Amino acid sequence: MKPETWRPESDDEYLYCGEISLRLDEATPLHKLATKYGVLSLREGVARYMRKNLGRGSPAGHAAGWYEYAQRAGDRALRDDCLRFLAWNLSPVLRSAEWPSVSGRLLMALLRRSDLVLQSEAELFAALEAWLLRNEPDGLTAENALRAVRYAMMPPLELFRLQTRSPVLARYRESVRDLLYMSYQFHAASPLQMAKYFEVNCSLFVPRNYLTPEWGSPWAVGSPSRDDRSTSFQTQLGPSGHHAGKRVTWNAMFSPRWPPPGLRPLFEEAGAMLPAHGGVEGGGGGRPRVIITPATSSGDSAGVNFQKTVLVMTRQQGKVAVKHVYNFHQSTEESGDFLAEAELGRRSSEYLVDGSLHLHIV
Repeated sequence: MKPETWRPESDDEYLYCGEISLRLDEATPLHKLATKYGVLSLREGVARYMRKNLGRGSPAGHAAGWYEYAQRAGDRALRDDCLRFLAWNLSPVLRSAEWPSVSGRLLMALLRRSDLVLQSEAELFAALEAWLLRNEPDGLTAENALRAVRYAMMPPLELFRLQTRSPVLARYRESVRDLLYMSYQFHAASPLQMAKYFEVNCSLFVPRNYLTPEWGSPWAVGSPSRDDRSTSFQTQLGPSGHHAGKRVTWNAMFSPRWPPPGLRPLFEEAGAMLPAHGGVEGGGGGRPRVIITPATSSGDSAGVNFQKTVLVMTRQQGKVAVKHVYNFHQSTEESGDFLAEAELGRRSSEYLVDGSLHLHIV
């Protein structure tokens, strides 16, 4: 399908020729038409076109509108793809002109997710507050939305600022009083102490994918098909105020062709990695891998569970957007399909932006 033109008789054109030209604003009408008349191949083709163009146009792209359409049309696969795109590229969506007009249904679907990619929980609260002030929903909707915010992921000073300055919290303070109270306790006590009295695996204490330096680091891997690359970076020890000022240094290694068992690099006790030999040109098979280990061990990390996340950016219709989110504890090998279709040796690969593979480690 081509995005240039679509003539009114193009549905007949598809039935006779098997090809069609299409514009973005014609995707949903044609998808609806194909659904109505049971032309499954056309319906699937239009859905693929929509998935490839989710980010075109404004920062929110067409994903929000297409999400609502897919929900009404009963196309769960398209709906889930639209929601995933919005969740993994949420910061520009929150700052877009379209944000205040998203539906309450889409708002709640996003707030419930742990895989949101955004700058911070404070950014999410600010966007939610703007949405609530603009749309003035019923009290139950507002309360449910506010209770989906993970206040414990905000520093105590940020929480205090919200309590004293937010008009929305002033109105619904009683609805989230218990969450704010537990959040302050989370920052005051050690993780081991918290675990004795609270269910620390509930969503309030689970971080999302935050992009600020306290949580991780971007990594542009130049010419990623050639050789192994390594880097190091620092993050906060944990989100709790109990760990304020404490840092942990991480070693990260990217290998374009991770060797089979028996030929893999060894890990020293301090966490340093001996690089593997040979890239794509060196042969030996295997698939790309990212391995992340702490540079040193410390007793301060007792009670802290370090899950790592690698965000993979691609160029989509001229824009750089998150396409994959991989969660693991030490190696992306745990996910099984890391960059399985990336073709990093091909210059035209969508995974290469200015010749580099762009990752963000959280």
